[in-house]
Amino acid sequence: MTHLRTLLRFSQPLRLFLASLTYILGTGIARYLGIHLDGRAFWLGLVWVLLIQVAAYLLAEYFRRPFEPLGEADNPSQRLRLRTILLQISAAVLTLVAALTVVMLRGRLITPLSGIFLGLVFLLLMAYSVPPLRLVNAGFGEFALAILFADFIPVLAFILQADEFHRLLPLVTFPLTLLALAYWLVLDFPTFASDQKYGRNTLLIRLTWPRAIPLHHALLLAAYILFIVAPIFGFPWRLLWPVFLTLPLVAYQIFMLRNIALGVKPLWPILTANATAIFGLTAYLLTLTFWIR
Repeated sequence: MTHLRTLLRFSQPLRLFLASLTYILGTGIARYLGIHLDGRAFWLGLVWVLLIQVAAYLLAEYFRRPFEPLGEADNPSQRLRLRTILLQISAAVLTLVAALTVVMLRGRLITPLSGIFLGLVFLLLMAYSVPPLRLVNAGFGEFALAILFADFIPVLAFILQADEFHRLLPLVTFPLTLLALAYWLVLDFPTFASDQKYGRNTLLIRLTWPRAIPLHHALLLAAYILFIVAPIFGFPWRLLWPVFLTLPLVAYQIFMLRNIALGVKPLWPILTANATAIFGLTAYLLTLTFWIR
């Protein structure tokens, strides 16, 4: 039971939920543009995206340094057993991913363009979790996840339906990428001390606090500035205005990080929940408007 709870936590359910949300966003853009939706492509693509992430997240834990804590395993024998389980489950999930890819190929759901993005998602997640790159421990994991969630996943979902690229996509994904990067950066703050202790090279450690906090603020402000100017490039305002409902959360997050920088005792659960809400609600509001229009 202990290992089951640990495996569930390592599978990152919240990340899987956010990935599902941005995947549905990409499909919603296709629907808004009048493209007939293929249910098989939608569901098989979604399951593929979720499974490849589960495998990558478990491999990221498997390849932790031997002296780092691993879930609730508190002695070498327990850690070894848990690592063995992680490797076995990762291999099983990757086998399912391969089988699902074959099913999609046989069903002619994978075209050259969608195949490229499937490959990009796979390569990015392997680079994130597996040596020698192992971006999760090199200070670039936050960039990888931001690109994955806000760019590759919604674009893949769109291309599985449309088999082409559309100029509306970057108007949605680029500001969303900035919000995603700010989100992953915030998640580094509560674990800063343990990351230093165990030599994990996160983006926050690379930047240091004095640089990370202004960068965080700049990412949030730049994202909303891009949303403001998006109608100039053809993004309809009627689809765009709901994202500004999250601005109070942005102001509160900037206020909290400013106080932390000034020495106020941090409330990490509130900070991380607020950061999740900014990215998640923005993606949800965009998804909702594309699906109901």
